[in-house]
Amino acid sequence: MASITIPLSPPNPHSLSSRNSFFSSPSFTKLLRSPPSFYFSFARKSSLSVSASSSTRALEALIFDCDGVILESEHLHRQAYNDAFSHFNVRCPNDDDNGKLNWSLEFYDVLQNQIGGGKPKMRWYFKEHGWPTSTIFQNPPEDDNDRAKLIDTLQDWKTERYKEIIKSGTVKPRSGVLRLMDEAKAAGKKLAVCSAATKSSVILCLENLIGLDRFHGLDCFLAGDDVKEKKPDPSIYITAAKKLGVSESNCLVVEDSVIGLQAATGAGMSCVITYTSSTADQDFKEAIAIYPDLSDVRFSDLESLLQAVVVAK
Repeated sequence: MASITIPLSPPNPHSLSSRNSFFSSPSFTKLLRSPPSFYFSFARKSSLSVSASSSTRALEALIFDCDGVILESEHLHRQAYNDAFSHFNVRCPNDDDNGKLNWSLEFYDVLQNQIGGGKPKMRWYFKEHGWPTSTIFQNPPEDDNDRAKLIDTLQDWKTERYKEIIKSGTVKPRSGVLRLMDEAKAAGKKLAVCSAATKSSVILCLENLIGLDRFHGLDCFLAGDDVKEKKPDPSIYITAAKKLGVSESNCLVVEDSVIGLQAATGAGMSCVITYTSSTADQDFKEAIAIYPDLSDVRFSDLESLLQAVVVAK
């Protein structure tokens, strides 16, 4: 189904940017340059012109990604991966530094925004740079079973290291996240978390960052282990909608990257972006709003955003 966004309030420089498809549309150039009085008039006229066969979306479920949304975690994941590579003395034949594997900040920013999930990241990297030697396999693994064992071992150790970092107490949730969760529950809406990360690490993050009461109060929680395909495949969000008993069109997803955005929109859900330093330059034109963080965003703001999305039947 095709969708358009009808403006119901003056432009917000934080929630709507030049990357938003609404702002990039030439047909709205006059609107964006007009005074507020014209803006409200346009909104009223547009609302009245919607055909009777169209329906507005009502926000029934708010779904959060975890990494990058609830916490800025990518630098923590990179640290844990590099610690795992060092622990097992992983060396790739085509890497610098005598083959010793260490993912730089710049490289990981690109990698994590192109490939979702830890195991797919490593598998892609080893295919591109050569399968490594390590204390797990003295010679580079050649068959699929040994390669899977290498990746599984590295991922398991990395996950435990990541848990240690989270348990250290130095990691805090991003601004505004907890308040939005509480407001959604207070409004009687369903609340979910869907992450491509390993389930055990996500559970640890949620228990430590949002607290046990909020975690156990979630109406749905899904991790990468629960679906066959990782984001940007929409499976995790389609599954969430089924578990929640809510139409995809009445769900709103909060993501931080274009991979997550593609997963949400692929599932037929609207999505708002709260970007991080590593995702700020991505193309978020399919998002209905873009925020640097959620500190000034209220649940009522998100309800208004979704109500403004008209679905043409």
